[in-house]
Amino acid sequence: MEHKLHNPIIPGFYPDPSICRVGEDFYLVCSSFELCPGIPLFHSRDLQHWEQLCYVMTPENGFHVEKNTGNGGVMAPTIRYHDGTFYLINCNFGDRGNFIVTAKDPAGPWSEPHWLDDVPGIDASIFFDADGACYIMGTAQNWPNETGGLRQGIWAAKYDIENFRLASEPVALWGGAMAGVASPESPHIYHIGKYYYLLIAEGGTEQYHAATVARSESVFGPYEGCKANPVLTMRHMGQKAAIQNAGHADLVDLPDGSWYAVFLASRLIGGESKNLGRETFLVPVRWELDWPLFTPDTGKVEWDYAFPASLPWSPLPPKPVRDDFRAGLGLDWSFWGRPYERFWETGEDGLSLRCLKQALADPLLPMTLEVSHAEDAFVSCLARRRLQPNCRFACKLRFAPKGQESAGIAVFQAMNHQIHFQLARKDGQTVLQLLLFTADYELPPYIPGFSSVTNRQLLAERPWTGEEILLEMELKENEYSFRYGAEEGQLKELARADGAAINPEKVGCMVGEMLGLFATGNGADSENRALFAWAEYEDR
Repeated sequence: MEHKLHNPIIPGFYPDPSICRVGEDFYLVCSSFELCPGIPLFHSRDLQHWEQLCYVMTPENGFHVEKNTGNGGVMAPTIRYHDGTFYLINCNFGDRGNFIVTAKDPAGPWSEPHWLDDVPGIDASIFFDADGACYIMGTAQNWPNETGGLRQGIWAAKYDIENFRLASEPVALWGGAMAGVASPESPHIYHIGKYYYLLIAEGGTEQYHAATVARSESVFGPYEGCKANPVLTMRHMGQKAAIQNAGHADLVDLPDGSWYAVFLASRLIGGESKNLGRETFLVPVRWELDWPLFTPDTGKVEWDYAFPASLPWSPLPPKPVRDDFRAGLGLDWSFWGRPYERFWETGEDGLSLRCLKQALADPLLPMTLEVSHAEDAFVSCLARRRLQPNCRFACKLRFAPKGQESAGIAVFQAMNHQIHFQLARKDGQTVLQLLLFTADYELPPYIPGFSSVTNRQLLAERPWTGEEILLEMELKENEYSFRYGAEEGQLKELARADGAAINPEKVGCMVGEMLGLFATGNGADSENRALFAWAEYEDR
């Protein structure tokens, strides 16, 4: 059988990829926003099969992140390897801003953050030149605009990596390929041949997203833009293209001298929504006239490419569908917000969650760069990513709700766009409910003046008298079916819902859908617990 590189190489909510190669091994990191632990790190030998090794940021090395809109936290990391050490640089919008962590082994442990209080802006990146010199690049409001003011652009400075401090003043490098372009950001510099190449994202991370490149014979410029810019985009394919939002790329070379690029893109589900968020894709790169040519021959992102003959085809064993939690929590599971309280237990009986007062759909707050370190900004929930347009998520739940408590399974996105399939108490009896949450807002949460209203709609309800219940959601593109019952193989459908209703496109789908197990007191702390004997996830 002929092997192929198939996109996306890492499906589901794994955006903003950055990659480096060490010998025959490839390492890749992604953004995780408000999830904890943060920044998943993957390893591959063949660029197609990726195994998660760890999370770079955990409570053990000082990670703090808060549950809110889904769009905050950590985003746009860069990973690099130099002289026996791995470096990861990132900005944590839920903490003190830019930081670097290091490790000798990519599987960890990773150091506590070295906070970069003298590094301005966002989307900082790091570059080691062949002579060992270190530089930091970033995004800030420092590029002259057409009227003599300043707009967003890319800067660079020498960096003292031994003492984690700037070694020179930041220098403005490039304002992007187009005059007045939106959001030039996420810079990476590479020294290839006689040129330094500056690869950035621009156009915003939505429909008009792109990767553009410039080059110079000096790190600090002047940089000339490639006449073929944008070198990677899908914006010219229109709003009904099956692959959209392509951009935010990082280059990597293979041992045989060939080149590839990883980047983020979104799959259009049902011709109308991007519920999976931004995923990790890959394309080949060829060099012509000392410029990188992305996805040669067609000029657009394809689903499949020829597999590199120089790499070993290295498939991974399939993951089990059922997780009974006897071995604890695997790397697929995430918290929403750093948990400062031990509300979960795992063991022979499964996963137990306590009903905390925090709710999945608590009111949204504006996003700021002020450090609050709130220790109650998390929810009693464990969730995993939806990986494909067609999938199934199910659990076995034992729960006796009291008062205003509820527990069950949920599919949730950013900005309080959620569907809950839950047991609750109403009029003195236990009921099974299907609830739809959406939010109305005019401005994104990171714009001053943000406010929102969360809407709650009861889609279906029926009494339930059993001690245990099986809950199942089947997601077929945007058609979501919700089933229940006392025994496997005998489930009944309660209702269906429109998945497009929880697609918050106004904030760019920076995150993707999560499938979660939750328990909440909905405003009141409780010692009551929900027991999940097992959870199942499978792609279909």
